[in-house]
Amino acid sequence: MFNKLFVLCACLILPAMSLASDTNTTRLDLTHSWVGYASIALFVIAYLLVMAEEFTHLRKSKPVILAAGIIWALIALVYAQHDLTHAAEQAIRHNFLEYSELMLFLLVAMTYINAMDERRVFDALRSWLIRKGFGLRALFWLTGILAFFISPVADNLTTALLMCAVVLAVGGDNLRFVSLACINIVVAANAGGAFSPFGDITTLMVWQKGIVGFWTFFALFIPAAVNFLVPATIMHFAVPNEKPVTTDTEVKMYRGARRIIILFLLTITTAVSFHNFLHLPPVIGMLTGLAYLQFFGYYLRKTSPLKDREEAGQVGEVVPFDVFNKIARAEWDTLLFFYGVVLSVGGLGMIGYLELASISMYTDLGPTNANVLVGLLSAIVDNIPVMFAVLTMNPEMSIGQWLLVTLTAGVGGSLLSIGSAAGVALMGQARGKYTFFSHLKWSPVIALGYMASIWVHMWVNAGLFG
Repeated sequence: MFNKLFVLCACLILPAMSLASDTNTTRLDLTHSWVGYASIALFVIAYLLVMAEEFTHLRKSKPVILAAGIIWALIALVYAQHDLTHAAEQAIRHNFLEYSELMLFLLVAMTYINAMDERRVFDALRSWLIRKGFGLRALFWLTGILAFFISPVADNLTTALLMCAVVLAVGGDNLRFVSLACINIVVAANAGGAFSPFGDITTLMVWQKGIVGFWTFFALFIPAAVNFLVPATIMHFAVPNEKPVTTDTEVKMYRGARRIIILFLLTITTAVSFHNFLHLPPVIGMLTGLAYLQFFGYYLRKTSPLKDREEAGQVGEVVPFDVFNKIARAEWDTLLFFYGVVLSVGGLGMIGYLELASISMYTDLGPTNANVLVGLLSAIVDNIPVMFAVLTMNPEMSIGQWLLVTLTAGVGGSLLSIGSAAGVALMGQARGKYTFFSHLKWSPVIALGYMASIWVHMWVNAGLFG
């Protein structure tokens, strides 16, 4: 996003360095200074390295963390020279608090997902789908529909990987089917994550910011469904009408799996209740829910741990259930990448570039055009910095427009295989079968679903645009 945003910003550079104040702290306009230009260069270089991760094998968190530290060091240096020593400190503390809340929220969610994975919940679901002997077209729809409805609770990356494993197990030699099914899964997982506060980091950011209420997100259900169904319906006719060979292998869940699913739903309920009724940050409810899992893990360790493997038909050494092992397996690279993005974008906002971007996009183009553009940009750049930039700009918009940008940022990544974590992960999982160009071939169809979902949202939720 920022490669293009900075071109827009360059046309609106303000003269000289001046003092500006907002409600929180005194701020210097550094957009036309060496600090501003250096910070832009650092962020662009860092993000180019992020986009090249597949080729360089350099973890995406490393360049953005380094860029964030240098950007804020430069900002603090200039502020100290203007005797505003504490201004940069207050600003970075505000950014760090936002990150901490989101990081801990995601950490709890990832821990539950890892616990369910260890209890073989996802393996059992995959085994059930394979044993049922569905035809390729039926499996195309089933994996898409399941991806659409699982991703609002689990993250879209986990959901996409699970469904892709089913596709590869059943139709691994049928390149056409695997390619189309993977495209469908990516679109469905991204669309499903767009109508739930828990479905994607971007929706979580908007909810925790207090801009859109928890239940209001579900107004996006119909537009999100349209985003998935339009391309899926067209691709359906290209899926081979065949029935693959299936296996009778059954995978049983380990002891406590169903109770962990219930505890996860209870944790989500706790987070929503804390936020809606007690006006506490949702992360407090999620951390309370982590205690549910910790106590249940203690119960599993103390009550006949051998049953964990005996019930699954396995005998041998037992590894006791340990919540902290599940925490250790969280996607730490993603969480640290998120830190680097939040702090880097926050630094660019402190310099003054996001204010310029807000003027060029939301004032000159108008909110609807700007929000549609956000979705297109998220197909090229990860939607996390895109949405955080919009939240930092905080333009004056109706709830309908905030839902629109939530929708476009979530589903816009489906336009290209590199536009979302789900797409990038599936290119690795189905290497050689689902590729950038196989996805690109169907991008016009996906774009049709993208535009249809926007139109449906503006029609169905017209009352929210007032």
